[in-house]
Amino acid sequence: MRRPRNWSRALLLIWMGLVFVFLFLPILVVIIYSFNGGRNLYVWTEFSTRWYWVAVHNPRVVNALIVSLQAATISCAIAVCLGVPAGIALARRKGMWSPPFMVLLFIILGTPELVSAIGQMIWLDRIGLYDGLLRLAVGHSLFNLAVVILIVRARAEGLGEALEDAAADLGAVPWRAFMQITLPLMLPAVLASVLLSFILSFDDVIISLFVQRPGTSTLPIQILSSFKPGLKGDVAAIVVITLGVTLAGMLVAALMLRRSDKRGKFLGGALN
Repeated sequence: MRRPRNWSRALLLIWMGLVFVFLFLPILVVIIYSFNGGRNLYVWTEFSTRWYWVAVHNPRVVNALIVSLQAATISCAIAVCLGVPAGIALARRKGMWSPPFMVLLFIILGTPELVSAIGQMIWLDRIGLYDGLLRLAVGHSLFNLAVVILIVRARAEGLGEALEDAAADLGAVPWRAFMQITLPLMLPAVLASVLLSFILSFDDVIISLFVQRPGTSTLPIQILSSFKPGLKGDVAAIVVITLGVTLAGMLVAALMLRRSDKRGKFLGGALN
């Protein structure tokens, strides 16, 4: 007896394939045309890597890339150092302060980025913070901090405190129990927070445009300014370099998550 065809499954797979094509085809087009040797990006002439050479040897591009990496690293450190304890406190030590704090987080996430950028520009000028790199890091860390807190809070609520109580019964001080038990089990959430914070800071445009100072333009701002004289191959090459940095960060995070997952399973089996 022949089994009836599952048309709904086939239609779902076709729809999923179309969605993936719609999402990733523009990225593939940019990657392909970054190897276009012609001056006009829209007209394909020949395969060439000259625009990558031009981009890499452009001092403005190199400086913008360094500034973006530095700002993203500092912003990520600020958000993680402040957000991880706050997320754990929201999950473990709930009280009257929790609902207003959660409302504040959602206000930060829901505020239009343009409004936040203008407010941060005025505030940073008022307090006398004129260092361009620190302005970028502080400006990016506000939104990233809210993201880190919510991710860590969700993970901490699913863990409970049984393992920490067991470690305390065995004589471990709270700091040692946190470093050897809680943190390894929460490492996937922490790494996800680090990755998201770094990517959000590295790719930010609006806040960077308002809080930057002369000489500290980020790579997205450099790409935006490169469109003024016309769309050329070096712009596509810079975009692909940016994509490569992002993918490299995701690969490192995936490898660390895999190692932490194995360590977490080993730790959980040892304590059971």
